[in-house]
Amino acid sequence: MKKYGLSQIFYLSYCKFRTLFIFPNARIIRFPIDIRGKKYIQVSKGFTTGVGCRIEAYPKTDKKVLFFGENFQMNDYVHITAMESVKIGNNVLLASKIYISDCSHGSYSGDENDSHPDSIPHDRPLSSKPVVIEDNVWLGEFVSVLPGVTIGKGSIVGANSVVSKSLPPYVIAVGTPAKPIKKFNFETNKWEKY
Repeated sequence: MKKYGLSQIFYLSYCKFRTLFIFPNARIIRFPIDIRGKKYIQVSKGFTTGVGCRIEAYPKTDKKVLFFGENFQMNDYVHITAMESVKIGNNVLLASKIYISDCSHGSYSGDENDSHPDSIPHDRPLSSKPVVIEDNVWLGEFVSVLPGVTIGKGSIVGANSVVSKSLPPYVIAVGTPAKPIKKFNFETNKWEKY
């Protein structure tokens, strides 16, 4: 507590008190936060947020669709939305200003269900594909994770990357679209070029 000033101690105490009423098993939720569809969100112990985050769940059916593993931590201004399924594993760390979504206004996959570009984007039917972020993943600042993606255990995604395709476990990936540039070698205990 020595690293905080008196006003920060009061603020954190206020946040901790309010956290108990929102998600009792969470570590701390920093306010303001925007939570939509709370009954469709499952939070595990150790859940921590920064300020200005938005988490929302709008399921197709009456079931939970957004899952946070134990000791999950997201920093400021993260936006996570789920319609079908977003599962985030244990010990996942998110930097600030990250976007994660399993859904999109319209379909653009190249089949007969594609949305017409002359239609109003807001009126296009929502399409969704599950997102999975496995244990011990770290996402850097401004990362976007798009529908249908799995990010493998222990992977790191560099700042400003767009994850549009699944990533294997134990890689460092960067870019738009994000591509692995290094993989952890368990025999040498070193990150090596991919």
